[in-house]
Amino acid sequence: MTDMSDHDRTSYDTDVVIVGLGPAGGTAALALATYGLRVHAVSMFPWVANSPRAHITNQRAVEVLRDLGVEDEARKYATPWEQMGDTLFTTSLAGEEIVRMQTWGTGDTRYGDYLSGSPCTMLDIPQPLMEPVLIKNAAERGAIISFHTEYLDHTQDADGVTVRFRDVRSGTEFTQRARFLLGFDGARSKIAEEIDLPFQGELARAGTAYVLFNADLSKYVAHRPSILHWIVNSKAGFGEIGMGLLRAIKPWNQWIAGWGFDMAKGQPDVSDDVVLEQIRTLVGDPHLDVEIVSRSFWYVNQQYAEHYQSGRVLCGGDAVHRHPPSSGLGSNTSIQDAFNLAWKVAFVVKGYAGQGLLESYSPERVPVGKQIVARANQSRKDYAGLREWFDPGSDDPVAAGLAKLKEPTPEGVALREQLYEALEVKNTEFNAHGVELNQRYASSAVVPEPDAGDEVWARDRQLYLQATTRPGAKLPHAWLVGEGGTRISTLDVTGKGMMTLLTGIGGQAWKRAAAKLDVPFLRTVVVGEPGTIDPYCYWRQVRDIDEAGALLVRPDGYIAWRHSAPVWDDSEALTSLEDALTAVLDRPSGSSEPAPGATQEPQYNTRAVPITVPHTTPADAAPASATSTTTEGVNR
Repeated sequence: MTDMSDHDRTSYDTDVVIVGLGPAGGTAALALATYGLRVHAVSMFPWVANSPRAHITNQRAVEVLRDLGVEDEARKYATPWEQMGDTLFTTSLAGEEIVRMQTWGTGDTRYGDYLSGSPCTMLDIPQPLMEPVLIKNAAERGAIISFHTEYLDHTQDADGVTVRFRDVRSGTEFTQRARFLLGFDGARSKIAEEIDLPFQGELARAGTAYVLFNADLSKYVAHRPSILHWIVNSKAGFGEIGMGLLRAIKPWNQWIAGWGFDMAKGQPDVSDDVVLEQIRTLVGDPHLDVEIVSRSFWYVNQQYAEHYQSGRVLCGGDAVHRHPPSSGLGSNTSIQDAFNLAWKVAFVVKGYAGQGLLESYSPERVPVGKQIVARANQSRKDYAGLREWFDPGSDDPVAAGLAKLKEPTPEGVALREQLYEALEVKNTEFNAHGVELNQRYASSAVVPEPDAGDEVWARDRQLYLQATTRPGAKLPHAWLVGEGGTRISTLDVTGKGMMTLLTGIGGQAWKRAAAKLDVPFLRTVVVGEPGTIDPYCYWRQVRDIDEAGALLVRPDGYIAWRHSAPVWDDSEALTSLEDALTAVLDRPSGSSEPAPGATQEPQYNTRAVPITVPHTTPADAAPASATSTTTEGVNR
């Protein structure tokens, strides 16, 4: 093992060490490599997730993939939006339907909301297919990816972090010196524990059995495409939700069967005969040909961290928010944690920002983590209303309740009305556009607009996106027209690792101010000039500022500052813009040069960047000292 004293505290083997290669770690590795930093990302496992796990990929997460240049590749492995379709509540897949919903924005009443809210549609891409897209592209852009590499511990000081690892195959231990350590190491995060993050909530309050299986169910599904089928059946096994689940993994031949169990009685029997009977019960076909692939158990968590960082060590993803998959918020929030953090780390490493910029991470993402933990757990509880027609005094509560539900009597009418009202509540899980896109940031990296007042929500904040250019909100999507008449989004001309000054043709003073500042991390986009014209007037409808006003858009697509009123004077524009950049980026006033010792890598990088990593093989004697070799783009 290399002794920590061997390291010069102001020299680094890599800029950033990332522990964990799930959706958060993979996104961070991809983003940081793309931004030109030296990255070493490790996982103790031999490859990516070994079960489907997270799958719903909402529009904001797809926007992140779009910004990082991998959206099209991810779509190749995903179930497309139109096939995510209706969510059914049935007595079995082959049996009687009770009610169904148009979900994930595909319904007649919500389709336009989702189309106007983002240039990206939702996707269904299971985690074992998402992670390789992130990791492969990260490696191609220079990140060092090390599997079979166990994180042991770290020591941080004012200048950096020394991280200790163990090669799982050989037993060799080694250390690396990095500027920052990112802990995306899952719900049992060792790093979150080491830096003593404060948590609220509880773990493992309910249990669910999942069985991955292969079976051709196309005759039950192809005519009514859906990725989620809730089975209301007295033999299905109820648990907390009170229903069984059939979830499409690869339409329509690979599935997960899920059902809750009583944790007080221990894990349920998942022997072949029991599992086969349960699957056939859920499908409603006693002779179904089934290939059982794997069995697993997972537990419902309701816990979030109240702070995400300590010095040069920052955590995200499941390490800081732990909750069930209801509402499909897990991997989406994890991806967004990483995207929020990556540009800030990159700007600090490059000297574009002071280290105080990183202090904006927790204030921005902790409220989101708290919100989605509450939302996911509430979504589970909201299934209770869909069970109130059961007849608990009967030998078969579902069959007896269903008979009453159909009665042409006042009692039948009341039961049906009650059921429809309960179904409407489930929009907060299955059509919660606002939950997914209405995050508002308040931190040192956002400059509030004077006298703006509190935001007034025109519609239900959970259900409906409210597009706005208020500081702290995500830049609204609006279609522009680029060179050659191609339609492009406002999201396509911002981001990509840079701050963007966004103005209109009238905002020439802003354009000249940005040119005078001449900083490498700032681009200027003038809507109305060739390449970004607004012939639809869509941008005019949502910009909320005068044409000669300006917005400062962060690399993650969030608005850092705006000047709503027109500015015609060059000196006023220069002073206002410089003040905004100074505040948002924690820069010394009047500074236009990177800090001493900052990296000078390209802003948006797609080439391999050499960094120093230890190289060991299973034949190496353990626990021998590791030797260092310079490698380029190695994927271990």
